[in-house]
Amino acid sequence: SHLQGIAKDGYVKAQDIVDIMATTEMKQYLGSKTGITIRTGQCWLHKMDWRYRKATKGMYIDGHERADVVEYRKGFLSRMNEYSKRITTYDHNGNVLSLPTGIDLAAGIYPLVKVTQDESTFTMHDRRQTKWDHKDMKQPEAKGEGPSLMVSGMLTEEWGELRHGNSESRVLFKPGKNRDGYFTNDDLVKQVDNAIDIFEEKTRGFKRALFLFDNATSHQKRAPDALSARKMVKNPKLGWTCHPNGPKMRNTTLQDGTQHNLYFPDDHPTMPGWFKGMQVILDER
Repeated sequence: SHLQGIAKDGYVKAQDIVDIMATTEMKQYLGSKTGITIRTGQCWLHKMDWRYRKATKGMYIDGHERADVVEYRKGFLSRMNEYSKRITTYDHNGNVLSLPTGIDLAAGIYPLVKVTQDESTFTMHDRRQTKWDHKDMKQPEAKGEGPSLMVSGMLTEEWGELRHGNSESRVLFKPGKNRDGYFTNDDLVKQVDNAIDIFEEKTRGFKRALFLFDNATSHQKRAPDALSARKMVKNPKLGWTCHPNGPKMRNTTLQDGTQHNLYFPDDHPTMPGWFKGMQVILDER
């Protein structure tokens, strides 16, 4: 557990084992007068299933087994099971495996088409790292990744990329401070609005789209006036809003059902319309 704590804050080294074994407590516990060498520390790390290697990228899964998350997953899978009955399925060669069932247009039950969204970013200097080089060639590779291009696309099993006529749902974006900026939730909403228009024109209203999004931070956004303590100031402040030039934070509701205003009233004698600040808000609760 001590090494795992070190790993969370930085890097585990064999020297960490040496330092632990050099403490008076460990020497007394083991009945030893001397510590251990770096090489012994490396061997012990290997015995404890630690490996010296390049860091790998992976999925952060902490919290996936929480009771509320598990319950949500069950509901999601139940909904997807119902949706799947209204979706045409295909094999890897594009042949139809099953057709939608239970369709009743008069009752508002339409065939569904899955529309998946995802982004990929390509950089100018993104290339294979291993290649055949002549021994006399000394051509250096360009440093850094270079300018990037992000592609955000909408894909379907039926038609591939979602497009119709000259209209396409794909967005090309040049990320960077002095370029197009950064792809935000507002950009995604614009893309979805365009994709809906294309889908409705393509299907003439006889099908419905089931949009599926990956779990990206740009897809998560609160309302402009949503409650949030993350950026809340401690003391009262005139003109404070959670976002620069944004609306005032909405009222909250106390446990007894009464409304709790986070701003002083406009007729307050000393701070009319000021944000109350976290300390005052907590005292009032």
